[in-house]
Amino acid sequence: MRLFMRQRKPSIRRSEWSPAPGQVPEGERVYAIGDIHGRLDLLQMLVAAVEEEQHLLPPARPTIVFVGDYVDRGPDSFGVIDWLCQRPLPDFERVHLRGNHEQWFEDFLGGDIAVGPSWLYCGGVQTLASYGVRAALGEDDAMRLRVLQADLAAALPAAHRAFLHGLEPCREIGGYLFVHAGIRPGVPLAEQSSDDYYWIRDDFLLSTSEHGHVVVHGHTIVNEAQVCPNRIGIDTGAFATNVLTCLVLEADRYRLIQTA
Repeated sequence: MRLFMRQRKPSIRRSEWSPAPGQVPEGERVYAIGDIHGRLDLLQMLVAAVEEEQHLLPPARPTIVFVGDYVDRGPDSFGVIDWLCQRPLPDFERVHLRGNHEQWFEDFLGGDIAVGPSWLYCGGVQTLASYGVRAALGEDDAMRLRVLQADLAAALPAAHRAFLHGLEPCREIGGYLFVHAGIRPGVPLAEQSSDDYYWIRDDFLLSTSEHGHVVVHGHTIVNEAQVCPNRIGIDTGAFATNVLTCLVLEADRYRLIQTA
């Protein structure tokens, strides 16, 4: 998929309500935000639009779900986590899911330097830089990786560590399951693997099976939010496209709020 930087300043666009493949409980409204990847600027703009939307629409119990991948690739992973630690939207129930990039981050932080080269190549360099730790692509020297790990551990605020530790693998709300990457088709929810929650692609994306829930996920970049009978994909590649997507679910309908 070809991604490109858009030079114009992002703005907000909203779609009209459309029929949704699932349903949320009566009196509830759910906002699900796709992969952020270090774009604090877009996150703050989108959350402000969500807050405005909640005030404009009729009263409902609001929940906001972040589907993971807060860090890597974009310029301000530190800022994203720090801002989320401040618990914006105090009137909302807030759900923070774990993505594969947080799993990489935590594994490396915990001393698994074997993941270092892959993580650095896929955006870890930018995350380390946001914490004031300098790293280089292609770094695979074990001693140097251990120095990077120690420097990151020293630079990471306790609140950030607690935030990462507290991330959820998935969350069920009404007829929806919110998860970062997807689930293994045909496997009961209680038996799903965390690896699939954070990493699965084709086996899930190409499946037309009913999953028991409509799965709302990120992880795989799409040009536009992808609404299918059994899943909704909302990763629109914000780090490169400037398009961060929020899916709004209420009753049996949905709409989108996006930076554009």
